[in-house]
Amino acid sequence: MNEHLALAKGIIETAGILAPFAFILFHILRQFLFIPVPLVCIAGGVLFGSLFGSILSLVGLMLSCLFFYVLIYQLPTFHEKLSHLKKKWFGEYRNLTIGQISILRLIPFIHFHLLNFCLLEKNPKFRDFCKGALLTNIPLAIFYTVFGEFISRFTPTMIVMILLSLSILLYLIREKVTVIKWQEFFKTTKVKKVS
Repeated sequence: MNEHLALAKGIIETAGILAPFAFILFHILRQFLFIPVPLVCIAGGVLFGSLFGSILSLVGLMLSCLFFYVLIYQLPTFHEKLSHLKKKWFGEYRNLTIGQISILRLIPFIHFHLLNFCLLEKNPKFRDFCKGALLTNIPLAIFYTVFGEFISRFTPTMIVMILLSLSILLYLIREKVTVIKWQEFFKTTKVKKVS
């Protein structure tokens, strides 16, 4: 691991002024390489420091969210797949709040674009989506960039306690009201006539 970080540091130092742009581009390409978001944010903290790494990670995450917003309507199969995944994980009529999405982004194994999809369903307008994306990405970028080196030292017991605490917090800030449209509540099933 230290050899990889030393290699990455060497590349960043030789890249000079282009290094931040390469890091932001890496955030955008990360989704195609199947690299988890926390690992990239941790690398940003190691390579650029806590403050600058957090800012670069936030910019990269925002560009990734905007990339998602533009492409989700262009790829109907991806849209359908995320819709099915949302219904499976969170329920058909459950909408996540901004606070819940922020907390879920801190859990490493939750699908990043599934949370973008939940955010998009709650805020379909571009401006509202961007505002929600910014608010939900700030804790993610700061947490994993600043505390990245400490997270690697956590014991399994500490990790379970943190995940349990996040789950309780997630439950406490849930949306308390669910609105179901009249037609969806009283879905009619077609009965075949037997002759």
